[in-house]
Amino acid sequence: MLTKEQIVRAAVEVLDAEGVNGLNIRRLGTHLGSAASAMYYHVKSKDKLVVLAADHVFGEIPLPETAGVGWREAAASLARGAYTMVVRHYWLIPAMSTHLIYGPNKARFDEKSLTIYESAGFTQAEADQAAATVLMFVIGAAQGHAAQAAWEAHLRRSGADADKELQGIMAEIVAIAQTLPRLRARIDSAMTPPGDPFEFGLQALLAGLETHIHSPTSSGP
Repeated sequence: MLTKEQIVRAAVEVLDAEGVNGLNIRRLGTHLGSAASAMYYHVKSKDKLVVLAADHVFGEIPLPETAGVGWREAAASLARGAYTMVVRHYWLIPAMSTHLIYGPNKARFDEKSLTIYESAGFTQAEADQAAATVLMFVIGAAQGHAAQAAWEAHLRRSGADADKELQGIMAEIVAIAQTLPRLRARIDSAMTPPGDPFEFGLQALLAGLETHIHSPTSSGP
């Protein structure tokens, strides 16, 4: 007999391959070699299944120790883990735009995040803001990867030639960029930005947050 855990893990596999639009109870039953009725015994709807799958992947994020490493390194480690997870499971971003994501794994992630910022000296309200700001940055930074993965999943479902479609889109992107001087210069020189943009942004964000610790204006007017 199938367990709820097996169903959720299988849902993650289908979501990774086909995205939110490719998931339904019948499709999941086929993936597991089981009748759809067996799915409904544990999960009452696709929406609930998406929430369960999202909470499951939040459990993949390593929760760093805070003692002895400093709050900024702990915060950076947690953010890196979240970023890696979101890139791995591209469907999470569209799922978060249409579903309220909750569950024990998401709660543990939130608890660890708040613990880190409160250990730095932020008040409870400031810790809430800092944690939300960093998570928004992580999601935004992963958006490009997620969009491409979602597009590729769409092409797979439609049976289109992904390589051919990508070549056509890249040709259009280059043609548009050639009309603008700074973008054209980067194309002509094949310029590659130095370093890791995610790490640059993360460190800049944490440095900015650090200036708000004990700041008299950090809580607003």
